[in-house]
Amino acid sequence: MTKRSILSSLLLFSSALVAPAALAQDASANPAPQPGEDGDVSIPGGGAQEIVVNGRFTPNVVRATPEVVSLLSSADIARTGEGDISGSLQRVTGLSVVGGGFVYVRGLGDRYSLALLNGSPLPSPEPLKRVVPLDIFPSKVIDSTLVQKSYSANFPGEFGGGVINLTTKASPGESFFTLSGGIGWDSETTNQLGYTYYGSGTDWTGFDDGTRDIPRSLAAALASGKPILEGADFSGEDLEAIAMDLVNAPTTLLQQNNHIPVNWSAGLMGGTTVALAGGELGIIATAGISNKWRTRHTLQQTSVNADLSGEPQTSFNRIVTDDRVVANALLGFGLELDDHRIRWTSLYIRDTLKQARLGLGTDRNQSDRDIMKQDTAWYERQLINTQLVGEFEFDRLSVDLRGGYANSQREAPYERSFTYVRTNLPAEQDPAGDKFVNDLGGNKGDAMIAFSHHNEDLWSGGVDLSYKLAPGITASTGYAYSDTHRVSSRRAFQYRASNLPVAVQQLRPDYLLSDATIQLYDITLLETSAQDGTAAFDAELSTHAGYAQLQAGLMAGLNVNAGVRYENAKQKVAPIDLFNSGSSAIAQTNLKNDYWLPAITLTWEVAPDMQLRVNGSKTIARPQFRELVAQVYQDPESNRLFRGNPSLTDSILWNAEARFEWYFDRDQRVSAAAFYKAIDNPIEAYTSISDSSVNTSYANAPKAELYGAEFELQKYVPLAAVSDATFWQSRRLVLIGNYTYTQSKIRVRDGDTTTINGAVHDAGAYFFDGSALTGQSDHLVNLQIGIEDTDQLSQQTLLLTYASPRVTSRGPSAQPDLLEKPGLSLDFVARQGLMLMGKEIELKFEARNLTGRRYQEVQEAGDNRVYFNRYKLGRVFSLSASVKF
Repeated sequence: MTKRSILSSLLLFSSALVAPAALAQDASANPAPQPGEDGDVSIPGGGAQEIVVNGRFTPNVVRATPEVVSLLSSADIARTGEGDISGSLQRVTGLSVVGGGFVYVRGLGDRYSLALLNGSPLPSPEPLKRVVPLDIFPSKVIDSTLVQKSYSANFPGEFGGGVINLTTKASPGESFFTLSGGIGWDSETTNQLGYTYYGSGTDWTGFDDGTRDIPRSLAAALASGKPILEGADFSGEDLEAIAMDLVNAPTTLLQQNNHIPVNWSAGLMGGTTVALAGGELGIIATAGISNKWRTRHTLQQTSVNADLSGEPQTSFNRIVTDDRVVANALLGFGLELDDHRIRWTSLYIRDTLKQARLGLGTDRNQSDRDIMKQDTAWYERQLINTQLVGEFEFDRLSVDLRGGYANSQREAPYERSFTYVRTNLPAEQDPAGDKFVNDLGGNKGDAMIAFSHHNEDLWSGGVDLSYKLAPGITASTGYAYSDTHRVSSRRAFQYRASNLPVAVQQLRPDYLLSDATIQLYDITLLETSAQDGTAAFDAELSTHAGYAQLQAGLMAGLNVNAGVRYENAKQKVAPIDLFNSGSSAIAQTNLKNDYWLPAITLTWEVAPDMQLRVNGSKTIARPQFRELVAQVYQDPESNRLFRGNPSLTDSILWNAEARFEWYFDRDQRVSAAAFYKAIDNPIEAYTSISDSSVNTSYANAPKAELYGAEFELQKYVPLAAVSDATFWQSRRLVLIGNYTYTQSKIRVRDGDTTTINGAVHDAGAYFFDGSALTGQSDHLVNLQIGIEDTDQLSQQTLLLTYASPRVTSRGPSAQPDLLEKPGLSLDFVARQGLMLMGKEIELKFEARNLTGRRYQEVQEAGDNRVYFNRYKLGRVFSLSASVKF
């Protein structure tokens, strides 16, 4: 019998097992138990005799929930000192955070992680990506974070690694108003060399003042339905005039800055409660802004040899300076009437990245030339989310209603790139051989500009009904709906000229594209995105789902939570025919699938403080929009090009887990778990090199499996015995640690195939049998050691994080895979509360990356090594304070 059939049998057997148990209890002739004082339950019977069952209240959510969960409370988030929620999540057992705040659960990529906000789905402000990056959520707006790793039918079926449910701050218990602010210093950035450009006068706020607006002439040309090519007529606007209308020097001129500014942040938060007849209304509001700088001195290389021998094909040293501004605001209302609660929450987040890059390197395709590249970019990411949630209690019946609308946008205007070339030829062969030149002809340099736009609307709603059939038996059912619609466009252009004088070729970028040179030398524009039909895409995903679930006690100490979910989904990604050509070389994606997704968790209370959980389930993972859209996308984090594959299909996962938990004291526990996943059609990233350009795309591997184990400990040790001094009497030692061991293997057999843009290929050409899944680290370690005061705010915590190497992409042309080496990171966070002039003040000091680790993404074959990306991460020190009025 196969592993899959065994798991299927377990799921079906469990469903059959629960139903008789429920019927047997319903058919009992004994009167219903009656609750007494302090939670005791008296069961009448036998005249004067009475059986008293003493219950025990278990407020620990991790213990009480029927599934395997990890919980980060507001206190846990505060202890880590992280500014965004993704930083706090990387302390959770089995979780790691990869590039830009994407959370990997147990080594499975971000596509296998589902993020919810107050139970509702979220759209992503990332282009060509459906999973929201969690680093855009400031920790101050999040009250708690629940990570559920075992599937239950009440959650969406896209549950490969787990679900992350963010809960925003709710109604306050008392009126308050808090002001906060902080500054930070990065050893690799602050007061060091970096590059930037002017942009606009309001860039420091994360909002452009209109400088980067698309000029009227270009807007008309874009809306004309014609590709912007030589000879096209745009109602009197010629290409030369359009080229002159594009803002030049403010978005083009790169400036050296030897003193990059300090990081800073500011925020405010307030709330109050208003008494009403029969209840109360709570109001809470937050607003904040942060401005952080980061400079990276990167080395990026590629090789065309299978064993990586010889000199690299390309090798570039770049200095990349990012100025990231995050602004956020939250407004929430909470109405409580008896046992009923209604919450309305609106959240606004704007994350802006202003980036400048300057690189110098070589490309063996261009003999002994030196190549200089300059890039400037501005990326606006914005998320608006509003939702209404109602929780109603009617004796045995509970009704939960939720509805939400969210909009995400991303604008990337004036993405500019310039390439200058120095041939190093003697004067008789090249008079300017010792100088960098740009002829705008493609032979000795080029100039590019692009405008990207992304808009996504997501409507969602749902209802959950729970009914207590009997003490310890609850039946639940529900319905959920979501509709996502995204439009993504990228219009890219190349400046073209012929026979530019050598003196003009040596001009700096803003002079090279000045109005005078454009007119004198007939510099024009050529739209490159029109040539392959990838300028714009329309993407949709709609789901309808219903579920039924039963939670019941089978016998003393043995509980079951079993259910099944039916989910129907339609996913479509299609190129938009902007130029009325009537056809496209890009294949469309049309996925219409429905699934029955069973899940069961058995919990056995081995002893009063010990329990064993066993879980089995079937789940799915759909391809993300980024992975489906055949549109070139420049990732500002890795400086790599990505392009989707519209022929991807859904992945199906079979999951099993066993977990032992011992709650030996209040808020203290130790747990150990083993897990296994079998995956059909996992989606994997692979890399290719064409004309020295590195591109990453995606394909379905035939099969994969993943297994591993987790261990977690949370322990508090009172320190009163250390000394009789008053200082130690209320303090305790905090020990929180977890370790995750994971192994994964891709399975490829002879004859297995994979489909890329409509064409069928041999899977063995893209995947090696036995290779690890992308994103999977063999070892993850998190350790927190600290001292805290139980009577007042005083915490000093050391935080250690380690992740072993993990694959980021399959290597090109049978080369070794690309490996990221996250390494060891050590942080220190101290928080101290005090009273000053009758006001509560919190001081916080942070020291991050004390080990001074480097970021490394490499290929290795024996002693041969190629650095796809390497740079040093700075040590970051920050000091902040908040005052509560």
